[in-house]
Amino acid sequence: MSDDAPIRLMLVDDQEMYRTGFRMVLSTRPEFEVVADAEDGQAALEMLADLEVDVVLMDVRMPRMDGVEATRRIREAGGPRVLVLTTFDLDEHAYDAIQAGASGFLLKDAPLEELAAAIRHVHAGDAVVAPSTTKRLLDRFAAQRPAAGGSAPDERLEELTAREREVLVCTGRGLSNAEIAAELVISENTARVHVQRILTKLQLRDRVQAVVLAHRLGLVPPAT
Repeated sequence: MSDDAPIRLMLVDDQEMYRTGFRMVLSTRPEFEVVADAEDGQAALEMLADLEVDVVLMDVRMPRMDGVEATRRIREAGGPRVLVLTTFDLDEHAYDAIQAGASGFLLKDAPLEELAAAIRHVHAGDAVVAPSTTKRLLDRFAAQRPAAGGSAPDERLEELTAREREVLVCTGRGLSNAEIAAELVISENTARVHVQRILTKLQLRDRVQAVVLAHRLGLVPPAT
């Protein structure tokens, strides 16, 4: 796909009004093209066999095949990146979708600019972890689903330097590289390097998994 070509999107949601609404909203942006919509994960997988899609906007709770299983199968097959769209009071299923390989999640009622930015980030290979709404949801999931054995340290953390642990905590709080740099009084490039080293040492796919790990290990206390 050329740099000028629109990002090809697939909408997956069992509620037609959501699919219609997102299609109408996203069609106002020239950088996007909605090429398909599906009513559940099974239908999405069948369509992806014959379609070129860049980013899938995935609901979680759906009949036949939910968004968690669909995300897992899409990513295991080397398919497009997945951005999970969830409601404000959704439970742990969005968290499970992240574990299954989604590149992040966003509230369905997020402003258009935030949704557009999230799609662009996911398409570029980044993870959507910075929005405050995402952090609140992660706080809730971490509180509801503590790591087995409490907050016992993960042996992998022994691979990190003291500074890298500080950066991991900041990442877990949802801070961007620029925000980490400002908080730790380092350059943004240094923060970026630290994050990449953390992902490599802990064998994590992306920043989303780093955020999840930090919360599961109790490195970031739930918001009060």
